[in-house]
Amino acid sequence: MIETIKSIMLDFQEARLETGVPRHLHIETVSSKATVCIGVRRSGKSTYMFQIMERLLSSGIPRENILYLNFFDDRLHNLRRDGLGRITEAYYALYPEKKNTETVHCFFDEIQAVSGWEPFIDRLMRTEKCEVYLTGSSSRMLSREIATQMRGRALSWELFPFSFGEFLDWKGIEYSGPLSTKKRLLIQKAFAEYWETGGFPEVVGLNRRLRIKTHQEYLHAILFRDLIERHDVSHPKAVTDLAYWLLDNTASLYSINNLTGYLKSLGHKAPKSAVADYLEWFEDAYFLFTVRIFDASLARSNTNPKKIYCVDHALTTSVASGILVNSGHLLENLSFTALRRLYPGIYYYRTKTGREVDFIVPLRNRGRKLVQVCESLAEPQTRKRETAALSEAMAEVGLKSGTIITRSEAERIDTGGGVIEVVPIWRFLLDLPEAVD
Repeated sequence: MIETIKSIMLDFQEARLETGVPRHLHIETVSSKATVCIGVRRSGKSTYMFQIMERLLSSGIPRENILYLNFFDDRLHNLRRDGLGRITEAYYALYPEKKNTETVHCFFDEIQAVSGWEPFIDRLMRTEKCEVYLTGSSSRMLSREIATQMRGRALSWELFPFSFGEFLDWKGIEYSGPLSTKKRLLIQKAFAEYWETGGFPEVVGLNRRLRIKTHQEYLHAILFRDLIERHDVSHPKAVTDLAYWLLDNTASLYSINNLTGYLKSLGHKAPKSAVADYLEWFEDAYFLFTVRIFDASLARSNTNPKKIYCVDHALTTSVASGILVNSGHLLENLSFTALRRLYPGIYYYRTKTGREVDFIVPLRNRGRKLVQVCESLAEPQTRKRETAALSEAMAEVGLKSGTIITRSEAERIDTGGGVIEVVPIWRFLLDLPEAVD
């Protein structure tokens, strides 16, 4: 096994780093803590690690001081039996002069594929002179689990599929600063493409048939590797049927009771507790996200119906039946994922008179942001409904401003009690900060 690991390490030393488009995620490393990059499968985590390696090499770090292993490599399968300690044994057999004298930068891709990795990483950081970077697409990599098993020796960062800004970078379109008419038209044309393809790096630029096929394979891998295999699910068909129902009902309300009833109608014997587990696993795999009602009472927040969103709006289009998902729902889903990149806590809001606002986002400075999503305000009845709900919510939570995201409309509405900014989705996406301090 040691010879195999040595050969994998040496192959990597000679390999060209495929670094792709620079991502807008800025990871900060902390001495004595592992840096963990988590996100849905195929969101670009490995490529992002290569970008970090490229920066290290540019700063003068020798290539031999970078140790990289991908645990989805079949040749590492026997490590589960032989123990992860063989990794350092193999590395220092190749470079004995570096032990305890030079910092080794260790990159371990999809390390959750090997059980018992946590004590190995913990020991590695305590006993060797090294910096550790980990990636994972499984709930085992979530910071709350790592914090327990690694005694606070890790900091987790989330990586999502391409944002619209990253997509424009991939296209080579400049979007900072004032926009000329030509630049704005280029951006709007690129948005039409982003709307169709979504943000998974591999599908960008593919034709429609290949994109749909790739998205469907992603869904299959998420369901079977991250949920059914990992959690040893005894009723895999129930998990799959539930996933498709939720994708068909993107941006809609659901309750555990109606999901349980739906599975029962298909002949599945999944109790409410199992359905609740499935939902948690979907979220832990960064595949589907649940949004609760904004309420000071946690009990009320948990018992009220919740809304569901997918990590990528175009994935929904590729795998849903198309009967229930409409472009308004997809617009809301895209708005959600843009906000979720920045804010882990997002809720929907219901006013005292029962009107609904799509998103209320608690900010770190104790402020809040209210966001409504509506394809178009051209219809007077729609305009009245959406602005009334938002202005009512603004008054209740004490905000002087709110936002309505549309497909293409822009205006400023004075409600008397505050201002509603109506912005087209492409503009909203580009105006969001890259990170929240």
